[in-house]
Amino acid sequence: MFVRPGELRQAEWAELDLDQAVWSLPAEKMKARKPHIVPLSTQAIKILREIHPLTGTGQYVFPGARTNKKPMCENAINAALRGMGYDRDTFAGHGFRSMASTLLHEKGWPSDVIERQLAHAERNNVKAAYNRAEHLPKRQKMMQGWADYLDTLKAGAGIIPIRANG
Repeated sequence: MFVRPGELRQAEWAELDLDQAVWSLPAEKMKARKPHIVPLSTQAIKILREIHPLTGTGQYVFPGARTNKKPMCENAINAALRGMGYDRDTFAGHGFRSMASTLLHEKGWPSDVIERQLAHAERNNVKAAYNRAEHLPKRQKMMQGWADYLDTLKAGAGIIPIRANG
């Protein structure tokens, strides 16, 4: 999904449309204060449907350990990584974003598509003033390719292509 850890931990069921495979984040939750649409892979939809019986009656997809009235704590993702043996010098929750960006760029996905998925603002002021492209069809294809790639790694297979063309 490539969202920031704070955006992920505050995900609300009301923001998700599992039938349309999108997560619509409101502007007030985004760093740039602009709404953001996240295309969801079939794997993400499957996981969310599996989580729904556990947390779906509450507001948050990932509620806090002590109360379901608040999202999971700010340190939950990094604490999970520490529990898996990653120290803070090796990996942090925010690192998933840079890892995905790097691999997708190296595999030939268009930078505009990757940057839009990361919810990064256009740095070129002239381009930003005119270009409002969301690249949703390409982002959906990219996110499905990314999820398929992760599934293959999970299964222990070698590197598979996640090229923009394939």
